[in-house]
Amino acid sequence: MDSDNLITRHLLITGHVQGVGYRWSMTQAAKRLGVQGWVRNRSDGRVEACAWGTPQAVQALVDWAHQGPAQAQVKRVVVGNVPDGGEPPQGFTQRDTV
Repeated sequence: MDSDNLITRHLLITGHVQGVGYRWSMTQAAKRLGVQGWVRNRSDGRVEACAWGTPQAVQALVDWAHQGPAQAQVKRVVVGNVPDGGEPPQGFTQRDTV
């Protein structure tokens, strides 16, 4: 990937998004889209993710985040920009809850 054409977005997903396979499903969606980054549960009940890739692929993952897996009930997705810097992560991983 040409790092000059890549973006990073931070997502906070609110709703019934824990205990429904959201992190696993997002990891699978990110891998299909070629997006790198991570996803994790937060102790406040939200899911947090950071997605790194082409603008089109990252936007496709953001669009997916608004629906999530079938069992999820997504109420809100807050998307923030992440400043450029550093090497992208390798793959897309699930992280421990914070």
